[in-house]
Amino acid sequence: MDVKLPKLGEGADSGVVVNIFVKEGDTVAKGQAILELENEKAVAAIPSTATGAVAAIFVKNGDRVSIGQKLISVTESGAPATAAASAAKTQESKPAAKAAAAPVEESEADDDEVQTADPVASPSIRKMARDLGIDLRKIRGSESGGRIVLNDVRGYINRLMAMASKSKASSGSVAMRPTIAEQVDFSQWGPVAKRPMSPLRQVIARRMAESWNSVARITQFDEADFSRLNELRKKFGPAYEKNGVKLTLTPLVLKAVVETLKKHSVFNSSLDEVANEIVFKEYFHLGIAVDTEQGLMVPVIRDVDKKSVLNLAKELEQLAARTRDRKISGDEMKGGTFTISNQGAIGGAHFTPMVNKPEVAILGLGRGAMKPVVRDGKIEARMMTPLALSYDHRVIDGANAARFIVDLLVALQDFKEETVKI
Repeated sequence: MDVKLPKLGEGADSGVVVNIFVKEGDTVAKGQAILELENEKAVAAIPSTATGAVAAIFVKNGDRVSIGQKLISVTESGAPATAAASAAKTQESKPAAKAAAAPVEESEADDDEVQTADPVASPSIRKMARDLGIDLRKIRGSESGGRIVLNDVRGYINRLMAMASKSKASSGSVAMRPTIAEQVDFSQWGPVAKRPMSPLRQVIARRMAESWNSVARITQFDEADFSRLNELRKKFGPAYEKNGVKLTLTPLVLKAVVETLKKHSVFNSSLDEVANEIVFKEYFHLGIAVDTEQGLMVPVIRDVDKKSVLNLAKELEQLAARTRDRKISGDEMKGGTFTISNQGAIGGAHFTPMVNKPEVAILGLGRGAMKPVVRDGKIEARMMTPLALSYDHRVIDGANAARFIVDLLVALQDFKEETVKI
């Protein structure tokens, strides 16, 4: 029987194969992981739905597969089905029938014809069509079986642009043209090296573009005196180590942020652009930006207001380790209400963090440094840390951001010792 890709979760219809754990002839059990699939920012193991011997493998590393697509074939008898494997290899070795590379030229009237059958296209082409507002039923596919490929979409857009130009020439009106990415041959000026964008980097790029294009982002800057937080960390650090965890500043910042969010609930909200409503969340799930070799990932710590500093420190340590090893699920990066991005360990001061949509605000922390500060008429050396609060100006006004920063400074600089005690 064939093992096919099951449903991956809400809003996920495909993924990229990153590891295959079996080979032809191997015996697998039902529920045993046969491969790893990268979807969005998570890597998940895909289990076998049958017990038996692997007769054929239909995918390889780097392939993008969609729900219902065949992954492997298994003989339930427990012995390798050489005939099935041989047939699969023979099928793979046959040259695929290729249609003409150039898109089929259509008349202007053809663009208005809507096919009644469901168009055949890959998930990436379907997503592109949705993003551009294109009805795939109006495009004639040039591949075998009428399959629609990128060249077909590009040809359709070019014909629309040509029609818009004709309309502009005849009526004198200004026509809106879709923006088409231009591919540049950089090798004409010197040597180059190419590296394909990983699926994770593609997700990051898409989400950053979405945030940049849709969020009216403003950033409020300030500096916080972290001297007391450092004193508390040094004082209670040994006790935390006895409990098997290192006390860092991050769990203390989490608690201070939650206390401030309770006073300014709009920063813990989201904008429902369909209903034109602001959704105020009564829970506090904070995202923590984690720097990994593959790119930035934001796992979510849930119910921060209900957890002690000790529990937060343990959860942070474990979550960061699993994130760097790509062992967290997609669900563990969803449902956040506010995000914190701490660049202090790397360096740098002020920066403008991107709002993690559909959240409406994010707090950035820079590297702390000893600076002379006037306190009670005297100059003292204090540990000052840059803060950057980016927020969606569609939801939050500048005055509210200023008030949030003021209250956050108080929460950080007057942190209660009782909150840290074990």
